[in-house]
Formats: sequence, structure tokens, C-alpha cells
Amino acid sequence: MALNNTYEARLVQQETAVGAGVQILLLALLGTAIGMGPAGWLTGLAFAIATWAVLSQALHKSRTRNFGPANRVTLGRAILVGGVTALVADSFESSPPVTLLVGLTAVALILDGVDGKVARRTGTSTALGARFDMEVDAFLILVLSVYVSTQLGPWVLLIGAMRYGFVAAARVWLWLNAPLPPSTARKTVAATQGILLLLAGANLLPHTANLAVVALALGTLVWSFGRDILWLWRTSRTALVEQAPAEEKVLELELVSQ
Repeated sequence: MALNNTYEARLVQQETAVGAGVQILLLALLGTAIGMGPAGWLTGLAFAIATWAVLSQALHKSRTRNFGPANRVTLGRAILVGGVTALVADSFESSPPVTLLVGLTAVALILDGVDGKVARRTGTSTALGARFDMEVDAFLILVLSVYVSTQLGPWVLLIGAMRYGFVAAARVWLWLNAPLPPSTARKTVAATQGILLLLAGANLLPHTANLAVVALALGTLVWSFGRDILWLWRTSRTALVEQAPAEEKVLELELVSQ
């Protein structure tokens, strides 16, 4: 049994290595097609190495025995996001191939609705898979906000930075780590961020319209985060109020027993 588990663990780790290899192959294809510069290459390679290292460590800690079809779809999305990241980094040195960037991003966004369905249909939903999917989504939004900010201004970076700011704040205020109830509104807002940023980045609309689109994305995201933070704060206050009488009762019993 131990040998079998070791064999399965190696197969899982091999899939992440294959993913990193495919990522490098995509970078090579992009480099050949557009003559990608050093910034694009270095950023793309850094993304591939970081993704492989973090995912491998997470799989090892979770002792996952089967990578699963849903995670393969998410890994495919991560590879596309790596390509988008390289193109955005390269855009600081030369004019970006907008059609190629939009195409890769559009496929990555479409596949975002696929991995969850695959996980549910195959019964392979896991906490690791959900986290992997969320991190890929968050990083794509960050990269898109960087790209759009070069056209509309640095305020657009707030969209990509908001989730990471929330994670950083949760390390200080631990009540932010409490689980949130399911919310269709939250999922809708999260799903539309990439679409709205892609629409603005494609530069198909007038400048004023692009400003309105990105402002809508930022406004809905602020509302969504604000609503969740308020719910978490109220829940933490309620828990403290309910906990206080219980602690007082325990103290009274200890005094009586003494």
C-alpha cells in the first residue's frame, strides 16, 4: 500500500511538472510569434517556476493521490494566464499584440466556468482545487488591471490589489478569516471583473466608455468586499457577545466549587 501511495504521489507531481513544461512551450511559441523581449521571457518563466513550486508544495501537504480532471482544467487556465502575464510584461517594452492577448485571456475566462462543473460532475471537488481556481482567477485579474492601468491610470490597480489587500488584512484582524456564507452576488461580481477588464483592455470602445466600464468593475468590487467585511465584523461582534455570558457562567461555577 505504501509503495502504491508513493507511486500515485509521484504521478500527481509529474502532472505539475508537465504543466510547467507546457508553460515554457507556450512562452517559446509566443516568443517566436511576436519576438518577445527579456521582460516577457523573465516574467513568464518566473510565473511558471512559482506556479510549479507552490502547487507542488500544496499537493504534497494535502497528500492528494489523484490530480483530477478539474485541476487539469485549472492548470490549463494557469498556463494561459502565464502567457497573458508574459505579454503584459512585454507590453512595457513594445506595443502588445492586443488580439493575441485578448484571445488568451478570453479562453482563460471561458474555462473558468468549466473546471467547477467538471469537479461537480466527476465528484472530485476538493478544498485544494477550489483554492487553486481562486488563486488563478485573482492573479489574472491582477495582471489585467496592470495592463489596463497603463491606458486609464494607476487607480485601476485597486481592482487587482483588493483581494491581496484583504488577505494581508486578515493576518492582522483574524476575524476576517471566518468563512463567508455562499453568495450568488459575490460570485457574479468576481466573474465580471475579468470580462470588464478585458473589454477595456481590448480598446474597442471610446476612452470615456472604457473609463465607465472599469469604474463599474471597481464599484461593484468595492461593494462586494465591503458587504462581506461588514458581515464578518458583525458576526465576530455577535460571537463575542454570546461568548461573554458563557465565560462568566464558567467563572461563577469555579468560584462556587472553591
